[in-house]
Amino acid sequence: MPQQLREPDAAAILAAVSQHGGVAGQKEIAAHLPEHLSERTLQFRLRRLVDQGRLLREGARRTARYRLPEAPATLDVQAGAEPKNEHAGSAGAIPLSAAALEIQDAVGQPLEKRRPVGYNREFLDAYQPNVTFYLPAEERARLATAGRPNFEAQAAGTYAKQVLSRLLIDLSWNSSRLEGNTYSLLDTKRLIEFGLEAEGRDRLEAQMIVNHKEAIAFLVSEADEIGFNRYTILNLHAILAHNLLRDEAAAGRLRQIAVGIEKSTFHPLAVPQLIDECFNELLRKASAIQDPFEQAFFFMVQLPYLQPFDDVNKRVSRLGANIPFIRQNYSPLSFTDVPQSLYTSGILGIYELNRVDLLKDVFLWAYERSAQQYTAVRQSLGEPDPFRFRYASTLRHLVQEVVRGRLNRPTANSYLGSFAERNVETADQDRFRQMAETELLNLHEGNFARYQIRPSEFKAWEEVWNPETTSKA
Repeated sequence: MPQQLREPDAAAILAAVSQHGGVAGQKEIAAHLPEHLSERTLQFRLRRLVDQGRLLREGARRTARYRLPEAPATLDVQAGAEPKNEHAGSAGAIPLSAAALEIQDAVGQPLEKRRPVGYNREFLDAYQPNVTFYLPAEERARLATAGRPNFEAQAAGTYAKQVLSRLLIDLSWNSSRLEGNTYSLLDTKRLIEFGLEAEGRDRLEAQMIVNHKEAIAFLVSEADEIGFNRYTILNLHAILAHNLLRDEAAAGRLRQIAVGIEKSTFHPLAVPQLIDECFNELLRKASAIQDPFEQAFFFMVQLPYLQPFDDVNKRVSRLGANIPFIRQNYSPLSFTDVPQSLYTSGILGIYELNRVDLLKDVFLWAYERSAQQYTAVRQSLGEPDPFRFRYASTLRHLVQEVVRGRLNRPTANSYLGSFAERNVETADQDRFRQMAETELLNLHEGNFARYQIRPSEFKAWEEVWNPETTSKA
């Protein structure tokens, strides 16, 4: 009987192919698998998936690429490369409407040929929540189908917590990449998981990525509290802007100075009182929108247009767009494979023309791509443990206290009992203690980041937790 391919192994490969837009070569697949495989083993598994019809093989042996059956055969998106858009003549691009192409042509003109414009308050005032829609009903329905999870109703943040380790890397890298950050995906993974900066890179790039990681963790861990309110958005900005602004006091504070937009004819508001007024109105309208996709896109449009902060506005808008998805357990939006140039043109279309069509096409394509990716990721993870999800936040706090308190094994063992008595229902305490003990024993340098523990904190704790190992090292 021929050797069978286990479903977790198959799902991991399909998830790796999905991350590359549904088409990937063998080396690209190998780089995104959770475990190292020999070339021969990977070839065997790929062949089995092709035989089962779950992958399609294109090209000769050494240059073969593997495609998900639902992915376009002409797609040409490689790791770290920007997809070409249809307007440039490639069939594997983000499909753009005629209106989007008009915007792309308009903002692609030299600066001297584009009309200088200021902030148009009417663009915000004219939008009426649940009456005005940037996204037509059929497009919202399509996104809901793509992003809806295949499990019963769970607590806010359940979906995001399931894919958190992957989301931290994907969204941190892609959002930073859209800002011009030159870290590769693998560099980002090493930085987030092990705290290792890439050699020869500006330290500000590492800081940008670390800030993204912390900001995503904030949104997911506070899923019950976040929303389109001052608390969430100001704190989100403070985390994303940490150690990146000339005036550190400006992190988490609305703009009090005039700013310009590089390579644009748009001049944002300069009066602090008006910025504050418009910011409050923007949040009020965003909060009132009922559809999660319209809500996310409205925020992606209006927040950068207002430019309420000294800098880091677009980053706030991209992560803030995930707030309704995190709260309502839809697939998150990680901007995988979105071309920087096309995203920038979409933003310029908002700034200079108050037209959303180009950014809308980018948003629609990006969300469906992300949803496909995280569906594959969840399949590779299997079904979640309801008990673990019920006590996920409690477990996180316990692990943080043990690590940050530098508790050794005997002290931690006694602390577990008192912690469980204070925070866990009586009937669940024994099972919780067992789960917590297992988690602490399995905590290592490759997985502690999911508990929002800093590398320095983990290293200091490891010295008292594993004194024999660390002393030999």
